[in-house]
Amino acid sequence: MPRFEPFNGLRYNPEMVRLDRVIAPPYDVIESAERVHLANRSPQNSVLIELPEADLVGGLDRYQVAATLLESWLEEGVLTAEGVRALYPYKMTSPDGRSSMGVIGALGLPEPGEESDILPHEQTLPKPKSDRLDLLRATRANLSPIWGLSLTAGLSATFEPEEPPVIDAYDDDRVRHQLWVIDEPEVIDAVCQGVAASPLVIADGHHRYETARAYQAERRQASGDRPADADLVMALVVELADDQLTVGPIHRTISGLPESTDLPGAFSKWFAVVRAGDATERVVGALGQSHSLALITPEGAWMLTPHPEAFEAAGSDLDSSLVELMMNELPAHTSTHRHTWHQAFSSVVSGESQAAVLLRPVTVDQIAEWAAARRKMPPKTTYFSPKPRTGMVFRELED
Repeated sequence: MPRFEPFNGLRYNPEMVRLDRVIAPPYDVIESAERVHLANRSPQNSVLIELPEADLVGGLDRYQVAATLLESWLEEGVLTAEGVRALYPYKMTSPDGRSSMGVIGALGLPEPGEESDILPHEQTLPKPKSDRLDLLRATRANLSPIWGLSLTAGLSATFEPEEPPVIDAYDDDRVRHQLWVIDEPEVIDAVCQGVAASPLVIADGHHRYETARAYQAERRQASGDRPADADLVMALVVELADDQLTVGPIHRTISGLPESTDLPGAFSKWFAVVRAGDATERVVGALGQSHSLALITPEGAWMLTPHPEAFEAAGSDLDSSLVELMMNELPAHTSTHRHTWHQAFSSVVSGESQAAVLLRPVTVDQIAEWAAARRKMPPKTTYFSPKPRTGMVFRELED
């Protein structure tokens, strides 16, 4: 079962920095313009080590820059180490009042060849992992947590904090991020036993998880298979429950099709296609906000209802599987992922895309069922929000 442990976290010193100025989104959702904005916000913003840039004047590559910055922040007292091993309850509250409460700790990685109860929940698209591995080698630190979902019912009750948080900051989307420190041995034991009681599903951070395993293998080989900090990775663990998660869909946009392609006609092979109206923001917004499965083109908006045989042909009841079944039968084209209905619709309006397909979110029950069966969902099936911030706590790795 999953191993979960406290660690001596590195945290920003609130007497030296404004915490809302130094936290940043996960590296893989930051566009270049946002990186510039974050870097200009504070010379100690965590994006500078999570997404470093080379120092051409100083002759340092981007990974050396990150390592040098991290070391200097420690020397200057910008970052301070926790005096004791601790777990870190972390609460994210959206502007609408919906919240997610998890706990950050060190999650044990499986031994090579060992069957693991840490379960990736969806397939990943090919993506270079050397960047994250080079950064981990240089900094010897977990800079942002992977996000795991625990199947243990009632886990959240084991780490409900009573004291005020040590971090209380808002991000640019007005999401509130709060962090606590737990160092009481009996509470830590209860949390760790709760995590160990059930399998853990990786919600976000699949590539960081795989990078951590690659680094673990390197360190084991270099040390003669001696156990070390590299045998664990920093993880935010949240109970897999409706009241703890906001799961959104990831929509698709289509471009590059022959101009003569009749998309409503093509989709009718696997779906009942019913016109919902013109492709206006009001119509598309209503479809998106009601979580409808829909096709959007400049000519109109159509609701899609899968035919019974589509589920059998797709091998699942997920919208991502059903839409992939249809996309595979279209002429050669490019498919792009969009996180909101508005982004998908805007892409069609601007002419960047010929069409958009709005998907419905998967349910918590579906995630649990697929995890229990050790099945991976298709790539880009789920979008968990809000996203944990980098900079709430870091984890150093000793050799």
